[in-house]
Amino acid sequence: MDENSGQLGVVPTDEALRLAYDRGFDLVEVAPGSDPPVCRLLDYGRFRYLQTKREREAHRTRKTVELCEVRFRPRIGAHDWEYKVRSIRKLLNGGDKVKVSVRFRGREITHPELGVTILKGVAEALEDIAKLERPPMMEGRYLSITLASETSKELEKAARAAKAQEDFDAQNEDA
Repeated sequence: MDENSGQLGVVPTDEALRLAYDRGFDLVEVAPGSDPPVCRLLDYGRFRYLQTKREREAHRTRKTVELCEVRFRPRIGAHDWEYKVRSIRKLLNGGDKVKVSVRFRGREITHPELGVTILKGVAEALEDIAKLERPPMMEGRYLSITLASETSKELEKAARAAKAQEDFDAQNEDA
């Protein structure tokens, strides 16, 4: 690049290295596969610093989906059931997946239909915000299902669309 941040065109390697040295920059190959290879004059240390800073920021804002488990018993009271359903709703709204389990102790395992009834009731109570990702399945003394938030993907799409619209509006205001 010249003094006005323009392109210099095709320059021999020795001359490009000399230009970089004179200006206090590094000669960095940007596109080695093109013919001729494309290089830039830039401060490589600062470039790496900004790149790692962007990566750290992206890592910090990334949301990891966790699998949380909420356990029920076959003879759970109505109030306890409602309380646990509310806590599952909070977890789903937070973007997490929830494994809902019914734990059988002793002779309770002879009546798995009680567990299926509880799990179906939970799934029906949360069908407005969650989808059933895994149907009821026995795992030892546990009968469980997995619920995933249905709205988290839709909310992410809406947020991306809103941001794109804001960027578009900002560009049109400048013009």
